[in-house]
Parts: sequence; structure tokens; C-alpha cells
Amino acid sequence: MKNLRTHGKSSIVWVLMGLMVLGLGGFGVTSFSGGSSAVGKVGETEITADQYVRSLRSELNNLSQQSGQHVTMTQAQAMGLPQAVQGQLFAAAALAEEARRIGLSVGDERIAQTITAVPAFRSPSGSFDRAAYADLLRRERLTEGDFEREVRQDEARMILQRAVAGGIVAPEPMVTRTAGWILETRDFTWRELTAADLPHAIEDPDQATLQSWHQANTARFTAPEIRKISYIWLTPDMLAETVELDEAALRDLYQSRISDFQQPERRMVERLVMPSAEAASGAKALLDSGDLTFAQLVAQRGLTLDDIDLGEVTLDQLGAAGEAVFALDGPGVVGPIDTPLGPALFSMNAILDPRNISFEQAEPDLRGEAAADRARRVIADRSAAIEDSLASGASLEDAAQENEMQSGQIDWTEGFTGDDHGTIANYPAFREQAGQVAADDFPQLFELDDGGVFALRLDQVVPPTLRPYDEVADEVLADWRQAEIHRLLLEQADEDRLAAVAAKTAPPANGLNGNAEDAAPPAPPTGTTQQNMGRDGWIDGVPPDVIARAFRIAQIGDTEIADAQGRVFLVTLDAVHAPDLSAEQAGPVVDAVRMQAQRSLQQDVFDYFTRAVQTQAGVTLNQNVINSVHTQVQ
Repeated sequence: MKNLRTHGKSSIVWVLMGLMVLGLGGFGVTSFSGGSSAVGKVGETEITADQYVRSLRSELNNLSQQSGQHVTMTQAQAMGLPQAVQGQLFAAAALAEEARRIGLSVGDERIAQTITAVPAFRSPSGSFDRAAYADLLRRERLTEGDFEREVRQDEARMILQRAVAGGIVAPEPMVTRTAGWILETRDFTWRELTAADLPHAIEDPDQATLQSWHQANTARFTAPEIRKISYIWLTPDMLAETVELDEAALRDLYQSRISDFQQPERRMVERLVMPSAEAASGAKALLDSGDLTFAQLVAQRGLTLDDIDLGEVTLDQLGAAGEAVFALDGPGVVGPIDTPLGPALFSMNAILDPRNISFEQAEPDLRGEAAADRARRVIADRSAAIEDSLASGASLEDAAQENEMQSGQIDWTEGFTGDDHGTIANYPAFREQAGQVAADDFPQLFELDDGGVFALRLDQVVPPTLRPYDEVADEVLADWRQAEIHRLLLEQADEDRLAAVAAKTAPPANGLNGNAEDAAPPAPPTGTTQQNMGRDGWIDGVPPDVIARAFRIAQIGDTEIADAQGRVFLVTLDAVHAPDLSAEQAGPVVDAVRMQAQRSLQQDVFDYFTRAVQTQAGVTLNQNVINSVHTQVQ
């Protein structure tokens, strides 16, 4: 849930987000008639076009960064982003109007503290930079007076917002009831019904039944849309065997990566610096006696193993500790040893043998790597010529012949990969373009993730087509049998459920002496019993809907049917265990529920308050100015 400050989002935030947009090479800001035009107002408090532009562009920029691609205004409108921004601005304006009406404001000292604390207005030394302040406001087309007035309004709004929602707490019964529901566990018994549980085998139906089934379930037997595509492509693998490689260049590559091929013996080491030599000696004695583990000693020092990990180190890198650590022939702890940081204990965890791979041994791998790299550069050099050929109107086939590319055709369907249709469909870039290309698109060159390139052309679209019955007769029979078995299993499950109900409600039979006390107890439900299962639990190989069904059963002893992922289960509730909310492990859940409920209630009260202010003060909307903003931001 959004923090409450989202609804009262400050003008400072909008301005600074706008500055971030500019700093990132964003859209820029243009004033509407010197900022005098307003997109609307609440009472006497206006929302200027410039405020709306800054807010809208900031949100667009944030959304683009989150999605990893540029989000257009058209896409934003489809998502409802403008309406969300307007809602935030009008909520803020409602607070400002109410603060104005009741005479709520803050002093100059508070305004100065707020402005000088803004990082964007600070110099490299960390102090407030008056020149930077003036420059950034000028770039935002804001005067110092306008900005400081917005800051004052924002501070007053926040005082009012805290007054409205700050004292609201979640009722304890709501918290305990919700936390209890979340942490409740249950015992239940489940049993899956299979075809073996049916009293009779399933006989195959006649052909007329199967043909009717085929017509009644056309979606299951309809071939997907097929896009017949021609393509040309060139990859580094295609050129790797033809590129010329110089041995001197391979030796240079070997030397540039010598650390991958030549390494001395190394150790995996952790270093724990102790406060004194006495403390180090005492700790080492405890380690040697087995009264303390190295991990426990690290924890006592308030550290983690990651904090003291030196990674892979050589003899020389360990300095004074090198000989002692490398003298170990297996994992162990040595020390204390004096280091520049103080006396330390060294834990050696693994021995890494020296690596000595000669050029001759590495040459095959180096040659393949160098060939692929050279091939990528050749393709990059050819790309301009390929693009020129396509731009001049050459067909794919002519462009392939002119530039020594391979060509092919593919029947591509949505969701299919290279495993289904050949090598080129292994590439995500090709699959993306194959799903988008239109019949009237001019072929253009696209890049593959291995440095290759391709172009494609849509030759024909075959719409989804119902496959003839004769072609899919075996599939129709299998589908009918599966559906019929499932139907009969549900009927069988219902009979078993009713039998369980009857056994539960039947009066106890008399015992041998005519006494009910002598009667045999009812038989427990058959199946697999799960104990203390939580709502978020799981059973290996069993659909989650089975657990969900167990938590929907109202009465202990009741049996219900779980129809889950085409499988049929009977679930009997054996026991319900209420959680101990005072237990330590329940604390985080209770706290999270309390915080979530409190925020939800605060949000609701805040929304009701701003709506009431808007209703009382009146809201004016200038759609023409809003449309002008949307046009500018396009």
C-alpha cells in the first residue's frame, strides 16, 4: 500500500523529480502562458499547468525507468496515469485549500530549514549553494518566491495531513482476528480418486459421439495462427571457420588473460582481528579445546563470516600469516598472528591447487573465442551494406546473395521456440519480431544477442483453423476419455462424501450386550493425514487447491471435494488449531497485520477527508488546459 504521503505528494517532490528528469536528459518543461493557466482548482487553490506538466513527466520518467523502455503518453493514458496524477494533485490542493481556510501556515525558519536540506541545492562540500538553488529554479521556470510559496503550502498540508490521519490506530480485535486467521493451522486427511476407484472400466464411445465431441470442443482441436515467414541471417558461428587468425594475436590474448591460465597455489581464508593478544590467545585455546567454534567466535565479535572473508589468497598476499596458513594440510585455524590491524586468527577453509595452463593447451579455446570475436566484427562491418541493400528495395533473397547470408523459411506460431521450429527461433529477438511483423512492412536489419543479424518478411498468415476430425481422431478420443473419467470421478467422490456424512450422523449401533458404550467407534477417514498445516503450506505432488479446500471446510469431521487441476480429491477436516499470538514467532505477523490495517484505515480516513473538502470547497476542472498538456507531453 502506498504511504499516505503519496496522496499529499509535495510540490518539492514534484519539482525535484522534474529536475531529475532534466538531469537525465528528460523532456524539458514549457510554461503555459507564464504559468497563469490552471488545469483546475479546489476552492481558491489552483493547480497550475506547469505543476501538472512536471508531475506528469516525472511519473512518465519513473514508469519508463521501471519498465526499461520509453513509455509514451498514449500508453500512459491507456494505463490511467494522467487520472492518477490528477487525483494526487487535487488531493494535495484540497489539503492546501483547507489549510488556507483555517489559516494554517509555517514560519520562515521552517521554510529555510526545508530548502537548505534538499540535496539538489547543496555544493560538493555539503553546504547550501545559493547559486545552484537559483539556477535549478530558473531551469524549472520557477521564481524563488513561487517555489518558497509552494514549500510553505506543502509544509502546511503535511501538518494537516498528520492531524487528520496520524492518531488512527487499528482496533485490536481486527488485528487479532486477522493474525489468527493467517496463522491458524489444521489437521486434515486427503485422498485422491483415480480411474482405479471407478466401479466399471470406461468403454470407448461410437464415432458419432466422438464427432459431436470434436464439434463441441473446437478450441481444443484448432490449430493456432501460422505466420509463414522468410528470413535471412548471419551469425558469428557461420563465419567462425572462415575468419583468419594470427598466432601472434592469439599469444597476445593469452598474455592479456594470463591470470586465467597461470595461478599459484591459493587458500580460502577468513581473518578475525581480535582486540588484544590476550583475547586472541584465549579464543584460540577455546577453539583448540572444542568449547567454541570459529563461527561462534565470529558471532561473539558482532560480525558475520562474510565480514571477515579474504577470499582466495596467495602466500605472498597473506604476509606474515602466509607460512602458518600454508603449512596447514587441511581446514583449520592458526594464530594469533600480528597484522597491521592487530592480533588476528586465520581460518583456512580450502586448498586451491596451482593452475598452469600453457599456451598450447589453451590455444583451442582461445582460437574459438578469437574467431567468434573476429566474426562479430566482420558482421558489424557488413551490417551497413546489408541495410543499404534492404533500403534500396532489394528482396531478402537478393540481399542474402549479395552479402553471403543464409536464408530460410519458417512456419511460426505464438509460443513456439527454436526447439519446435529450428535454430533461428531460439533467439528472443527473432521471436519478438516474428510476432510483430506485418505483410506490408519493409524488411529491416535486426541484431541477435550473439552479435548476429537477421531480416525477415511475412509471406502469409494462416488464421486459426479447426483441424478435421479424421486428422485428430486419436486426440479427440483421448480428450473424451479424460473428460469422462473426470466426470465419473466427481460423481464417485460425491457418493463417497455422502457416505461419510451418513456414517457421521448415523446413531451408534448397539454393542454385543445391547449397550451403546460397547459399539465400535466410527472408522477414521482413509487417506493421507497432514498435521499442523498452515494456509501457505504445500504437499509435494498435490495441487495447492487441496490445502485451500481444507481451510474452507466449516465443521470438524466434514468431508468435501477438491476439483484441482483436473484431479479429484476428498478432503476431511480432522482438527483446527488456533495460534498462540503471544508466541515469539507470531510477533512479526501480528505487527505486520497491525501496520497494514493501520495504514489502510489512515488511507481511508484521509481519502474521505480530502473528498469532503473538495465537496465543500468545490472542484473546477479545465479540460482544455489538460488536453493541451497531454498534447505537449506526447
